Amino acid sequence: IALVIRSWPILQAYPLKDLLFGNIWRPDKGLFGFYPYIIATFWVTAVGILLATPACIFTSIYLAEYAHARTRSIAKPVLDLLAAIPPVVYGVWGLVAIVPFVDKVLAPLSERWLDSVSIFRVNQPTGFGILAAGIVLAVMIAPLIISVMYEIFSTVPNDLRHASLAVGATKWQTIRGIILPQVAPGIIAAVVLGASRALGETIAVLMVVGNVAQTPTSIFDPAYPLPALIANNYGDMMSIPLYDSALLSAALVLLIVILIFNVLSI
Repeated sequence: IALVIRSWPILQAYPLKDLLFGNIWRPDKGLFGFYPYIIATFWVTAVGILLATPACIFTSIYLAEYAHARTRSIAKPVLDLLAAIPPVVYGVWGLVAIVPFVDKVLAPLSERWLDSVSIFRVNQPTGFGILAAGIVLAVMIAPLIISVMYEIFSTVPNDLRHASLAVGATKWQTIRGIILPQVAPGIIAAVVLGASRALGETIAVLMVVGNVAQTPTSIFDPAYPLPALIANNYGDMMSIPLYDSALLSAALVLLIVILIFNVLSI
């Protein structure tokens, strides 16, 4: 309610379409285009989810179906510990490890072998960009997704496993043909829940994404997600008319999107 009230002045002054699809952000000129920031938010989240999901699925399968009880007892606290690490620590790790790795290894590799594919085309990469932010996000949201998936796998009745093995199926055939179809909706829900967590991440992404207000065309491009826009600018230049309202309307858009993702995961 507070966000709607504070966003109302700019929603009255500008059509919603101009705010959501405008490409230019120049508050001093009265231009408040959110489109580059919204697209950057979804790019970073999509890369993080695409990188995290396969590893999370196989890790949860291993923990639920293959791992020894002692291994599970060790893995669960480790996952909880990883989930509890402050985002700024992940951001610093991204700065000292992931950004140089993207700059010196992945970007030259892309420029040499994958330049014909537009999504990989590199334009003077610096390491700061969507891919670095996506890698950091993937590591951040992995403990949450794995924990949820592990709990989902544990809800499958053991009778189904025993029945499949009794008729001659192997362990992997049982997982692939019996268990995965049972838990597929839960896996999707876990991924959507991880996406909602990734959409709102601020400080870790802000430190490695480059913070350049442009519509990205490559995963190596720098970008400027909505949470970073709010964190970097709120409190500055509030003498500009509607600037405060514009940033709070960005927060409102982010809140609505995350709310939708959470409802979908439920």
